[in-house]
Amino acid sequence: MDDSSPNSDEPSPTGSADTTTGRRDVVVPIRLYKTITVFSTLIATACILGGFIFIDAATLQVSVLRRLLLRGLASIGLGVDQELFTGVLAIIGLSLMAAGTGVFVLSSRFRATGMGNAQEDSDEK
Repeated sequence: MDDSSPNSDEPSPTGSADTTTGRRDVVVPIRLYKTITVFSTLIATACILGGFIFIDAATLQVSVLRRLLLRGLASIGLGVDQELFTGVLAIIGLSLMAAGTGVFVLSSRFRATGMGNAQEDSDEK
């Protein structure tokens, strides 16, 4: 066997492609994997929570965040139409939720050296 050919059982350092699903995993050292997992979960959670807060401010006329934002805009001399403001808050909320989801999905592409793919380990066929 030629030593220059890579072993197909070992993951490549830049990632391995699953030809059936098109999924591409990136293999990283365990320390980096832990850091990515912690911070991506923190960012995703904060984005989802912030999204719900903005959606709440868009739907409730008595929301604390809504009143603070309206007072802040009024203090700099900007009057805002309530319907437009509701739409802007809803768009911000949905965008934050989508960003949190995106961060979580992208972070799931990383795995540490030695971690198997859950689909490869299953006994179902």
